[in-house]
Amino acid sequence: MSWYRNAVWFVKGLREYTRSGYESASKNFNPADVEVNVAGRSFLVTGANSGIGKATAKEIARRGGTVHLVCRNKERAEVAKGEIVTETGNQVNNAGCMVNNRELTEDGLEKNFATNTLGTYILTTALLPLLEEEADARVITVSSGGMLVQKLDISDLQSGNGTFDGTMVYAQNKRQQVVLTEQWAKAHRNIHFSVMHPGWADTPAVRSSMPDFYQKMKNTLRTEAQGADTVVWLAVSSEATKLPSGLFFQDRQPVPTHLPLASTHSPPEDEEKLMEVLEEFSQKFKSTSPGT
Repeated sequence: MSWYRNAVWFVKGLREYTRSGYESASKNFNPADVEVNVAGRSFLVTGANSGIGKATAKEIARRGGTVHLVCRNKERAEVAKGEIVTETGNQVNNAGCMVNNRELTEDGLEKNFATNTLGTYILTTALLPLLEEEADARVITVSSGGMLVQKLDISDLQSGNGTFDGTMVYAQNKRQQVVLTEQWAKAHRNIHFSVMHPGWADTPAVRSSMPDFYQKMKNTLRTEAQGADTVVWLAVSSEATKLPSGLFFQDRQPVPTHLPLASTHSPPEDEEKLMEVLEEFSQKFKSTSPGT
């Protein structure tokens, strides 16, 4: 089944995820959707010192929003902040943390899981009480179309069994992010949740983590701004919140979260178990944090 999923997904990617896919889809975009002023609103952007995160931060700042950068490296965050302030004339606040290669964190967590899934869960749930009180609160998670080749697997969340395949671990994490978004949307009706695929974009992360893919595809990859377009649309457009909460987006349109005949649907109890396990991890960190 995995060969079928991978083959169907790659053909789909060549047609939809490349620069030409974006150019084709953008013919149906309404420019007025993102021609808005968001002065007085705050936006927190993670991974904002490069790639799609920085492109998103710039576009929101250009529209008057107050952007808070959450980055792994303080020095790179300061460089990004200066660049955004210079280009947009907007103030940017930033925080920093550091997580990188495939290895265990000091807390014994596999880093992909810790960053992509558990980190997303802890940060979002910590902000939920504040977001519940705000008008037009939104949470947008940047996932990946790669998640289409993965079925949710709660039996080995930290990838400790079998041969480690970083690409598939990443895809599994991105499937988990889709499940998180769907579950949060059910539980928090006052907040608009969405998750999206940016397409195959030319970013520092792609160049460093997928060098073979980059060399083969570099002439067809989207720009960082094209990859960020749907994030910005989901963040600022009034059209986005007219659609139901909890959907998966690509090029400003909700799209299916499963390939046809790919057998990637998971039972509801597995999705509920994922939330339970992440909450257990979250409580452990809360109990060991200074001042708690």
